Amino acid sequence: MPPYDPSAFPPFAVTVDLVVLTVRRHSLCALAVRRGEPPFQGRWALPGGFVRADEDLAGAAARELAEETGLHAHDPADPMAPYGAHLEQLATYGDPKRDPRMRVVSVAHLVLAPDLPAPRAGGDAHSARWAPVETFLDQEPTNGPDDDTPASLAFDHAQILEDGVERARSKIEYSSLATAFCPQEFTVGELRRVYEAVWGVALDPRNFHRKVTGTPGFLVPTGGTTTRQGGRPAQLFRAGGATLLNPPMLRPEA
Repeated sequence: MPPYDPSAFPPFAVTVDLVVLTVRRHSLCALAVRRGEPPFQGRWALPGGFVRADEDLAGAAARELAEETGLHAHDPADPMAPYGAHLEQLATYGDPKRDPRMRVVSVAHLVLAPDLPAPRAGGDAHSARWAPVETFLDQEPTNGPDDDTPASLAFDHAQILEDGVERARSKIEYSSLATAFCPQEFTVGELRRVYEAVWGVALDPRNFHRKVTGTPGFLVPTGGTTTRQGGRPAQLFRAGGATLLNPPMLRPEA
């Protein structure tokens, strides 16, 4: 058997692409950047970039997150770490023709965070924006890069975004991931509006309150109240640390 010859295999580049989701004005929104360089110059795309030779995938994703949003990923293994964005690996995309420049494999990551400020463009992007996820997923492909309306995303980013949105929608059914969209202290009403925005449905407030407060480990009262939503003071909670919800919060049928 001949010895293994690494040169027999063509090299390829690795990128990380970020599906950054937040809830803004009661809508599930994604972060997109308008590309300032070829390929797909002028088209909207997910933030991301090439993995450097001296970093691993998690490090590259955290770096791109910080560069594009100013956020730092939350480290669940360190209970003393500052509050940050939820960051997890989503999937790998390796169609040989996904990037016209060269063979590029993308390891996509999902990022969830509370209501985020206006984004800032960096790298090869000359503008950035938040938009409801449907704005990008419901668009037909266009050939007009100068069109200022959101259109189909560059590369295979529409598929990556769709996969990231579905991951978020499914995981909040059986995990406490919905709290990643909330500040450190939040009300049950604010959490309900997260579920409504992510699922795109209206939920009964009383039933929702009963479910989330009756699920062990989901929410922990902080002892404080707030009137930031108007009306009477509402009780404040924080995430209880449960990773799995029993019983789950099943998504209503559309």
